[in-house]
Amino acid sequence: MLTINQKKIMKKNASEKKSKKKLFIIGGILGTILTIAIIYFIIGANYISTDNAQLDADIVPIKSSVSGYIKTIHFKDNEHVKKGQLLITIDDTDLKTKVAQAEAALENANANLLSVKSNANAVSQNADASSLSSASVEQSSTAAKAKLTKSQEDFKRIENMFNAKAATQAQFDASKADLEISKAQYDAAVNQSKSAAAQSQGIHSQAEAQRAQITLAEAIVKQRQAELALAQTQLDNATIESPCDGIITKRAVEEGQYITIAQPLCSTINNTHLWVTANFKETQVKKIKPGQIVSVKIDAFPDLKITGKVESFIGATGAKFSLLPPDNSTGNFVKIIQRIPVRIELTDYPKESADILFPGLSVFVEVKVN
Repeated sequence: MLTINQKKIMKKNASEKKSKKKLFIIGGILGTILTIAIIYFIIGANYISTDNAQLDADIVPIKSSVSGYIKTIHFKDNEHVKKGQLLITIDDTDLKTKVAQAEAALENANANLLSVKSNANAVSQNADASSLSSASVEQSSTAAKAKLTKSQEDFKRIENMFNAKAATQAQFDASKADLEISKAQYDAAVNQSKSAAAQSQGIHSQAEAQRAQITLAEAIVKQRQAELALAQTQLDNATIESPCDGIITKRAVEEGQYITIAQPLCSTINNTHLWVTANFKETQVKKIKPGQIVSVKIDAFPDLKITGKVESFIGATGAKFSLLPPDNSTGNFVKIIQRIPVRIELTDYPKESADILFPGLSVFVEVKVN
């Protein structure tokens, strides 16, 4: 049997052990909390994260460049396609006719240009000939003027001699007649020279007009060439090809349907080039710099190991690109932390997983800032 003192001692020891156990548990909890706090402090100092992010890719809308009836659709919705793969064929009967018409118009314009050049060469040769003829007539006029001058001097000399009774009446009359003939010949030469000059000027004007016709004909040829190029481009656009590798989707047309220019036909998702758009708080972006390593986790596929790097900032807050941007000058101002979209390039991810990585998937990103 234990004495009362022994029982008290045992009770006291048990109480002390229980107290020590409580202290040990409390100390462990506090140590764990402190450790977690230290870990979060270290992580917070070295990493910045956000779950306001999504996967992005180029989504290329495919539209018609010509009007016409759809002849054949060569794909099925949500099918994988390669760049340059034929997607849609439009009936090109009318377009081929336009090309043939443009080719014929171009041939006609080239023929007209050759004709105009030939006429211009002929008129130019006539102008050269008229210039030579005018020069010859001018020389004749010069000769007639020289002869007139000589006749005037001879007449003065004979007249003086006749007055001095040193020349006969016959000599005087002959000299006078010769002077009149020289005057008439000179006047005729002058008139002929003026006529030849006017004719030469007219032919030269015709040559200038023909040269202007050449310029006009060349311009028409260029116009016909442009019309042919346009018709050929429209014919080429009757076959629509995929602009990139990816998934073709959102088909909005059927075979036999009439489509117009700029009508949406389908869309191609380029899943070979993916990136992440992460919307960080404005209080977080101070430490984020282009080139920093980023850990990426996709909610739909948490086991995928994906890394990337900060590529660039969008340059404005997301609210500025909204349909109705907020206007803080209206008076009803409530301060809201803004988000800055940051583009993150994916540098390492399983390429075989590209078929299951779709634009719009939710993403968690963690940027290593230190």
